[in-house]
Amino acid sequence: MGEWRDLHQDWVLNAVASGGTGGEPKIPAALASATVPASVPGCVHTDLLAAGLIPDPYLDRNEHELRWIGRTDWRYATTFDWQPGGTDRVDLVCDGLDTVARIELNGSPVATTQNMHRSYRFDVGQHLRPGANELVVTFTSAQAYAENLKDQLGDLPGPNSATPEPFNFIRKMACNFGWDWGPILVTAGIWKPIRLHSWQTARLAKVRPLVTVEGGVGKVRAVVEVDRADVNAPLTLTAEVAGVRGRVDVAPGETSATVALEVPDPRLWWPHGHGDQPLYDLDVALAAGDGTALDSWSHRIGFRHVRLDTTPDETGSAFTIVVNGVPIFARGANWIPDDCFPSRIGPERYRARLQQAKDAHIDLLRVWGGGIYEQEAFYDAANELGILVWQDFLFACAAYPEESPIAEEVEAEARENVARLMPHPSLVLWNGNNENIWGYFDWGWQARLDGRTWGKGYYLDVLARVVAETDPTRPYWPGSPYSGSFDIHPNADDHGCTHIWDAWNQKDYAVYRDYVPRFLAEFGWQGPPTWATLTRAVHDEPLASDSPGVLSHQKATDGNGKLARGLAPHFDEPTTVADWHWVTQLNQARALTYGIEHFRSHRGRCMGTVIWQLNDCWPVTSWAAVDGDARRKPLWYALRKVYDPRLVTVQPRDGGLDIIGINDGAEAWNAEVVVERRAFGGEVYAQWTAKLEVDPRDTTAVRIPADVATPVDAASEVLVVTAGDRRTTWYFAEDKDLAYPQPELDVEVVPNPSGTQVRVAARTFVRDLALFADRLDPAARVDDMLVTLLPGETHTFLIEGLTRQVTREEVAGAPVLRSAGDGQVPAAQAP
Repeated sequence: MGEWRDLHQDWVLNAVASGGTGGEPKIPAALASATVPASVPGCVHTDLLAAGLIPDPYLDRNEHELRWIGRTDWRYATTFDWQPGGTDRVDLVCDGLDTVARIELNGSPVATTQNMHRSYRFDVGQHLRPGANELVVTFTSAQAYAENLKDQLGDLPGPNSATPEPFNFIRKMACNFGWDWGPILVTAGIWKPIRLHSWQTARLAKVRPLVTVEGGVGKVRAVVEVDRADVNAPLTLTAEVAGVRGRVDVAPGETSATVALEVPDPRLWWPHGHGDQPLYDLDVALAAGDGTALDSWSHRIGFRHVRLDTTPDETGSAFTIVVNGVPIFARGANWIPDDCFPSRIGPERYRARLQQAKDAHIDLLRVWGGGIYEQEAFYDAANELGILVWQDFLFACAAYPEESPIAEEVEAEARENVARLMPHPSLVLWNGNNENIWGYFDWGWQARLDGRTWGKGYYLDVLARVVAETDPTRPYWPGSPYSGSFDIHPNADDHGCTHIWDAWNQKDYAVYRDYVPRFLAEFGWQGPPTWATLTRAVHDEPLASDSPGVLSHQKATDGNGKLARGLAPHFDEPTTVADWHWVTQLNQARALTYGIEHFRSHRGRCMGTVIWQLNDCWPVTSWAAVDGDARRKPLWYALRKVYDPRLVTVQPRDGGLDIIGINDGAEAWNAEVVVERRAFGGEVYAQWTAKLEVDPRDTTAVRIPADVATPVDAASEVLVVTAGDRRTTWYFAEDKDLAYPQPELDVEVVPNPSGTQVRVAARTFVRDLALFADRLDPAARVDDMLVTLLPGETHTFLIEGLTRQVTREEVAGAPVLRSAGDGQVPAAQAP
């Protein structure tokens, strides 16, 4: 067998030259000649931070003072001992270089690279020498490289005021160049493992398991490519899964072979909530003709069948992910890189974040095209947790050149990553790009392009062909949004997948009800991070919604203006930073709840909602449900409620109000529905009961009688709808126009072996009661939030992670305990 040797020790880092242009800052004098210990895998920013040579770029306005790092060339160097071992080949294997690299071994050039999203392998046997060896990797400024290539090929539309850098001219994580939720922190470094691989005779160059289920039989075709050091050697290839074993001989000179296996009655892999997630070990081995083991490959696979249903129908054409013959309503979220410095993200962090997704009933994550093809641990966690993965190819919000050297990189990158990721059963869809087809139609690109290439050839030809040739077991879709045809607007409501951004950018979340998309792949609403995250990252005195540090952590164009305009139809203008923080977080949760309930109520026509976004890469005001310090915002708790497989909602229909039961489960849902129209004071003005019967994966609508659904005083009444153990409410006016009573709460703090219990008994109606544990202790978290209580009801919150005892006085009021009525002027008292 071959021998692998990590080269992760004893690296040092030096600044080589500034790539600064114009008014860009140069290398600080203290660093110009410094030699810095370097971690591999890692990047320049994390090394400089670990050495105490730069401030944390996530704090205050430090990001702006560190732009020089991205405009500097950097040299990584290490020495290692090597002794000849009698093998045929010794390869230097670079799993990830970020991004424009020149590799030298003992002073001899080995190769140059220019793609963060690829791995590389180089035969270095002729450069190695017994004893000490020096390996040097020099990274050219990615910004300078992209600017130079833009000058050579000609500028293309795309980058805007929020993302001004030419990220579309380099195959690198685009959001490193800034986004409307991310800082400009242009990285460089050896961001994935780098190793020596000594081997002889032959090795497994690529293994592509084509896994399908046909007629109850699990079929695996292990398609293998072999790299040979001895072209004349006979080889044997074996594969085994679930006790089924196959073997083929690989004749001298041949470099590919396929082993076909059939597993009778395999247990099927399902997204969570639809079934279990059994995984099977697939083992592939390569041996010499005499039986000597040469190489092996192992991966866990899952048996399932997936297709994308785009059948034309009476309203347009469908966009439905079908798993094992079952149409799935995708309760999803978009995923961005979880850190600006991806080498800091390990398996434990991936698992924790995907567990947060599952705990919020999210069953699909869309890996967005401005980030990275994630590391194996991300997809491993998705396999185990039953989370479907929609994988974008890495193109976002810009026109991309189809000329050399980008074109060659794109195809090589796509072929490698499709092959790398295809063993994962969680991966169900390849998508060509994010918003680029939409940009071509609606963002004024056509006049600027004047016939030049912009990426269409990638999305309609190259990537489609790569998927068809490499991974024909999965569907491919050219873009998001995309209608399925250039003859139909890409963001058409009746076809394909759509994005809805006019609500946030121009209007109000009430316009969500103007749309019934076939599949909604992006929509969202902003809110600030949790208080503990905000105040860890920003130290403004005084802290305000528009203080310099807070604004530096708000990257959206006119973001705070949009937050304010989004509040205006619903809430009074907050007067303190604490009230601003609470009410904007609450409004974020309300906006997504409003939209998702509407879209889910149209299940059948609409078959997916993928919110923007699950996570953040740093502390920032953004659309995320989980902030940059991994704390859950109120939106997360709202998603857990609104993404429940069984949901009851009240929706306006045809001049009245309907109760709609939504059942995404595999079992029928039958419940008695009780509808009460109540005064906030507790009096029941009208009551009505009915049967709710919802078939599996279906919806049922029941009309509320007009006398029950019609208030006498819209400002002080609420509909309370209970369906078994599910409950929802309907209000007849916006919060700012409601006569909420001043909350009267009895609060008790009770130590508990599993945490601290806070029991809240309501003597008045209380809407969206929230307990902010991080206000008590940054390490604390709470189990529930946004709880509505009727007079006389009690709710117990559980706080975990407290590092000290807390008192009732600390918990009982703002800013720890908040509700929708906090800071609102009661309607009866409004001037």
